[in-house]
Amino acid sequence: MARRRQLEAPSPETLKAISEGIDRDMTRPGGLRPPIADVVADAAGHASPLPQAEREQNARNRADAERLRAAEDKGLVAVELSLDAVHADAMTRDRIALDEDEMQELMASIALNGVRLPIEVHENTEGDGQYNLISGFRRLTAVRRLLAANPMAGPKTIPAFVRQPKSAVAPLVAMIEENEIRSGLSQYERGRAAAMAVYDGIFQSVDEAVSVLFQTASKAKRSKIRSFALIHEELGDMLRFATALNERQCLRIAAALRGGLTEDLRSSLEQSDPASAAAEWDMLLPAIERSEAAPQDMSRGGRPKAAPKTARGEKVDLGNGVALEREQGASGFAIRFHGSSVTAEMVDEVILSIRDFMVAQNEG
Repeated sequence: MARRRQLEAPSPETLKAISEGIDRDMTRPGGLRPPIADVVADAAGHASPLPQAEREQNARNRADAERLRAAEDKGLVAVELSLDAVHADAMTRDRIALDEDEMQELMASIALNGVRLPIEVHENTEGDGQYNLISGFRRLTAVRRLLAANPMAGPKTIPAFVRQPKSAVAPLVAMIEENEIRSGLSQYERGRAAAMAVYDGIFQSVDEAVSVLFQTASKAKRSKIRSFALIHEELGDMLRFATALNERQCLRIAAALRGGLTEDLRSSLEQSDPASAAAEWDMLLPAIERSEAAPQDMSRGGRPKAAPKTARGEKVDLGNGVALEREQGASGFAIRFHGSSVTAEMVDEVILSIRDFMVAQNEG
């Protein structure tokens, strides 16, 4: 068996000689130097480092691009969307009526200065380039009206923040919060929003809907909103001027509904066609007052009912130290006598006179 030869590392002198030999071969005409080496050498000869200011600007540009990308991912950068790509009916809107005077002011402002605050949308789950409106219903409506009024020059796009909701509830909460802050909902609209969220299957109960949608409201306010939701559930299909009801009126209607007068209230609304909010309230009032006059069922809980207020007319001075005053309360009308000269006999005489007057009227 042949003996293996042990390899030894070349000395520094040997390595230097080898390198010099390669360099001679590479520079010799027709030698082994590849063409790419000449290209690289020429580029390196003409290259010069960027000025310091330009290098700093490039670094800032890269940082700005990263921040912009991060802001876009969070929905903080407004984009221009075609009006046809935004759909406002993807979820039940909380606002029923738009004040026409306010809409005209908004349209004039947008026509002059554009949309100052972008609307909020989220992309359709189908990924077809369509978007569902979260908040900004009034602004979207105003822009569409401007386009309808002037199809040639009217705005065809609207600025929007594209959000990425974490759940199906998030867009509904955002819509209500925006309207509560910018242009408050009516009492009825608050209750309707909670009731419709249950109807749409977003929540299991009105209590849950109110707790989530109005989570920043006080406990007392949430309790009232549950009452407003009851009005929509029981009378929403019949009320024509529901948004005109104030808080006190809504609470009185809700109390009557809880008192078992739902059919009475519905019957009152069926009797005629009110032309105004005041006329509609007058139709409901008799049933409401009957409910308020009835003894309270303490087993139902809640605060004791306040005594109905008594309406009083002007005092009529009879000139002999006696004055009469008409009163109207839940139980009917009464005549109150005032003055130190009033006696029981005097009151009895008046009662007899009224009786004789009524008898004569009936006989006539």
